[in-house]
Amino acid sequence: MTRRSVKARFAVVAGILVAGMGLAVPANADPLADTDAAAAPVQWGACPPGSLDGVPPAELPQFSCATYTVPLDYQHPRRETISLALMRRTANKAGQRIGSLFLNPGGPGGPGFDLPTVGGFIFQPAVLDRFDLIGFDPRGVARSTPLRCFKTNEEANAVLSRITVVPVTRQQISDTVQASIDYSGFCARNAGDLLAHMSTADVVRDLDLLRRAVGDRKLNYVGFSYGTLIGATYANMFARSARAIVIDGNVDPRLRTNNGVEYDRERAQGFEISLDAYLKRCAVEGPKCAFSAGNPRAKFDEIRDRLRQGPIAVPGGGQITLDSFTSTVAGTLYSPSQLAPLAAALQGVYNILHPTSALTANTVDSLKVFSQTNKVATRDSRADTPYTSDDSYLGVNCTDKPFPRVPQLVPFIASSWERESPTFGRYQAFQDTLDCASWPLRHPDPYRGPWDRSTANPVLVIGNFFDPATQYKFSQRMARELGNARLLSVDSFGHTILGGSVCADTITTDYLINLKAPRPGVVCQPTRQPF
Repeated sequence: MTRRSVKARFAVVAGILVAGMGLAVPANADPLADTDAAAAPVQWGACPPGSLDGVPPAELPQFSCATYTVPLDYQHPRRETISLALMRRTANKAGQRIGSLFLNPGGPGGPGFDLPTVGGFIFQPAVLDRFDLIGFDPRGVARSTPLRCFKTNEEANAVLSRITVVPVTRQQISDTVQASIDYSGFCARNAGDLLAHMSTADVVRDLDLLRRAVGDRKLNYVGFSYGTLIGATYANMFARSARAIVIDGNVDPRLRTNNGVEYDRERAQGFEISLDAYLKRCAVEGPKCAFSAGNPRAKFDEIRDRLRQGPIAVPGGGQITLDSFTSTVAGTLYSPSQLAPLAAALQGVYNILHPTSALTANTVDSLKVFSQTNKVATRDSRADTPYTSDDSYLGVNCTDKPFPRVPQLVPFIASSWERESPTFGRYQAFQDTLDCASWPLRHPDPYRGPWDRSTANPVLVIGNFFDPATQYKFSQRMARELGNARLLSVDSFGHTILGGSVCADTITTDYLINLKAPRPGVVCQPTRQPF
């Protein structure tokens, strides 16, 4: 399994004994306070069929799974409950076991259930020796009680098929804005009570309950991307219960939870910073980078600006659109291993615009990464096909991130951002900034700080210099905003780094096992360079 595939996979409760949960807490407990209150233990058993595919046979006995019941609303824990899906890989050396290590891949909405199966791609062997790895799907996600805005795939397709990722024309903009409003309407009708309880604060309350349910006195946690907000929120809501928290590819918690528009504007800037660094590196690398001839920056901009005028036909069939091009470049910047193939694909597109010789079969094949696939028409699906996806991404973001509730403002915001972030400004504006403008949850109650509570041990904050999705200055801010944190920098492309830098992995191992934080100012190098 490649690192890309690994990464792509990647409270207190007041009340009485709740069915299946067994919580014993004083009725007047503060839902935001630290606690060591007892929780019913997790009942581990067999994992679902197929969930352990690829695990070496000798390791299969170390894996078990469970479903654990938690309150829907921690302010009213005697009422409705929901379920969380968990997977555990027990420590290799039971006699030297330190505790459990909870994992979250980010998203929000990323399923973390099967992360223990790829622990060897993320951590050094010493971590697997000393910790049980526990993955879980947070509330609203995948195998846990899902947040679903649609009842059928046909309903979802009817809305999603009208969305343009980078809308440019008046019709594209109008259709996309209306489809977003319609999406919210379906959520209002179908998502139910879970819609109001999708905040990161609620995920953190679940996490603390799980910590107690597996018998750990203190939390050990590794979170990636959005999972860094979970770690930062835990460090402040449950500071006394934190042992070791590693957060890799960090958000800016204060900005994210207090100004969604500015946060997403700076996210667009982060993608631009990463892209510009990539194109400059390509120019320096010369023949190692297939896009290096001439001026990579000027060539890239020419392709992008040409796509704004309409699709580019690919020899032999298919086409490249502004949507597929922008989405592909954005996604590829996450993974350093894909940056060299991206260069070949970019050169292929440029050669179509400037045909000096016949395109080779290899060049045509490299263009497939940009090719737009036709949407499956609803008539090609069986009538009333049950909707099996979930809508937790917006469920979390539209709860945590405040946005103006005026969808019609977004085209103007997009035009403004596009002037400073020409490739990704419009792309970013027509995501959360649009979708959360009509989200049906009117009065969310997320955790917005303070962020400066001190944990007994420093939180380990890891940031890549050229991370596209969570730019490096977000990690700098995270380290400053937390009450006790240490920043570890990595001179690397890509989104998150654990498993991709021996230096960072070794420091993380020492931190998790021995609680030794790196000295200030340490800069690691990645194991793999882009070219």
